[in-house]
Amino acid sequence: MSETEAMSNFTWDIRVYFEDTDTGGVVYYANYLRYLERARTEWLRAMGFDQGKLMQGTGLGFAVRSIAAEYLKPARLDDELQVVSGIASHGRVQVVFDQRIERGAETLLTATVRVACMNLARGKAAAMPQDIFQQFERLTWTSR
Repeated sequence: MSETEAMSNFTWDIRVYFEDTDTGGVVYYANYLRYLERARTEWLRAMGFDQGKLMQGTGLGFAVRSIAAEYLKPARLDDELQVVSGIASHGRVQVVFDQRIERGAETLLTATVRVACMNLARGKAAAMPQDIFQQFERLTWTSR
């Protein structure tokens, strides 16, 4: 990871609970997507953007358009995980996140998630608010 990427990353910690696993104590594959979603939400919150307020104030919200995930190693009951998120690219309407889930030095999952800003009432893509766009501009690896 480059120094720029390290400065632009957000890390969110999570513990694996029994409800996250199958009967063998391994995290169910769809729950990794929940972890990724929560990390992106917490990153926005840490930047000062509350998605509930965004929806109420502007009628805008973010929706996943596509995801490509590589499941490399299983997470298990009681593991302490880190979800690392960075912005690979962005435009006025969409942002592409590079995310990974780690357990210590091990990478368990890598994902590229394309998220679109949506006018929720119309169900159509819309330009994201300028303040969010500018924050993404500062954090995008390829913009430096």
